[in-house]
Amino acid sequence: MKPVDAEYQRYDGASVKAITDEMVEVYARVYDTPPYIGDPFFSVDSFRGRLEAAFCSEGFETVTVRRDGQIIGYVHGATLPADKPWWLSLGDRRPTQLQVLADAQQVFWLRELMVLPEYQGQGLGRKIHDTVISGRAESATTLTCIIDNQPAHDAYLRWGYMLMGEIKHAPESPTYNAMYLPSS
Repeated sequence: MKPVDAEYQRYDGASVKAITDEMVEVYARVYDTPPYIGDPFFSVDSFRGRLEAAFCSEGFETVTVRRDGQIIGYVHGATLPADKPWWLSLGDRRPTQLQVLADAQQVFWLRELMVLPEYQGQGLGRKIHDTVISGRAESATTLTCIIDNQPAHDAYLRWGYMLMGEIKHAPESPTYNAMYLPSS
């Protein structure tokens, strides 16, 4: 695997607004593949709405990776609200200690991680994942992964994530696996 010459940068909920269009362009390319094409939940407009709504979330942060000045991947997330419906829907499938941490606003919710197709498989996803987590104040991390996205699912398991159960973010959304990274 040849290393990619890349630059990493952090953005908070205010500064990320300047790069929203670039982030949406990356999303459009990453999700321009079956089964996402034509699904309204994965439309560019739907994503933009979800992304922009997240900017004001407590603890929102994005880490981008750029090559030659262009964003080739990014991760974004925020502090998990303890009353988030998908989180509550897991009920007792959530580890007790993780519930305690969520109640104390000590769980980072990794909302999206994506790398352009031509840069996948080069360790960039892991690098931006580790970069965002290493700078967080929260002591645990959770995420949701589309159950049919086997490459991402397998990567998260290799990185140490544990499954909690299946959830839906909205009635029109696909089914996701809720996962958490045990505290080290």
